[in-house]
Amino acid sequence: MTGQDWIEKDFYRVLGVPKDADAASIKKAYRKLARTKHPDHNPGDAKAEAEFKEIGEAYAVLSDPSQRQQYDQLRAMTGGARFQAGGRGGGAAGFEDMFGGMFGGGAGGARTRSTGAPAGFEDLLSGMFGGAAGGGFQRGPQPGADLSAAVTLPFREVAEGATVSLSVEGRTVNARIPAGVRDGQKIRLRGKGRPGEPGAPAGDLVVTVRVQPHPVFTADGTNLRITVPVAFDEAALGATIEVPTLNGGPVRVKVPEGTPSGRVLRVKGRGIGEKGDLLVTVQVVVPQRLSAAAREAVQAFGIATSGEDVRAGLMDQARS
Repeated sequence: MTGQDWIEKDFYRVLGVPKDADAASIKKAYRKLARTKHPDHNPGDAKAEAEFKEIGEAYAVLSDPSQRQQYDQLRAMTGGARFQAGGRGGGAAGFEDMFGGMFGGGAGGARTRSTGAPAGFEDLLSGMFGGAAGGGFQRGPQPGADLSAAVTLPFREVAEGATVSLSVEGRTVNARIPAGVRDGQKIRLRGKGRPGEPGAPAGDLVVTVRVQPHPVFTADGTNLRITVPVAFDEAALGATIEVPTLNGGPVRVKVPEGTPSGRVLRVKGRGIGEKGDLLVTVQVVVPQRLSAAAREAVQAFGIATSGEDVRAGLMDQARS
């Protein structure tokens, strides 16, 4: 960042704070704006990316007491006005004219041999910014970089929520994985990334969660899904069956008479968290082998229901 940047840019306006804002107010404003303008929340938005960079520049200066004092002094001297560092060429007031007027110099005033600035002004800038007059300013402390990590967890731990320990650049970071995280979902941990330079905030840690599949349950938002085999007579005549739950013992579920395969029965409050439900999909089982007695019973059933055409209307629908 150059001295011209400091003169032209109103860092207080960028962060939306008054010039007498304390350090806590500046930090709070920066964090709020950084969350809003972060590239991860605005993918492909070049304007938001530029604003995010400008917010970081403003915070780097105003969060450092020494740099903030230097910035305020320079802005007070120049009034935030833009100027050219040359002489009187081009018809525009130059650097010499502006500061010559400020310090009482003129065409015959005392000037240094190398810069043409009023005597003593070079020493003033050098003391303020740690370099020769007319040189670039030192950059402010830079925020830490964002880091990424990945963790693979069993389905049950993800459904119930878990705390995991991650190794990040030689550090151990404990991360809370909330209940109901989807496979592949990213969780952003504020301030857990690479530490920033003194006076600047740390970056974030972005954790990608991979979920090992469960042999019985699948997640559907805060709901749990399970497919339960049901015998033909249970589906036809109705029955009360036991269905396993994720958190322990079984729950008794009523299968209404005439329930077809694929129907979903809902059990309130047995999903993920207090608001989730258990969604039970009925799967009517067709026997692969029948005993002689069972075969006769099925044949008798077929005869008794022979007047019903389960495919009635299918051909007409297909032709429409």
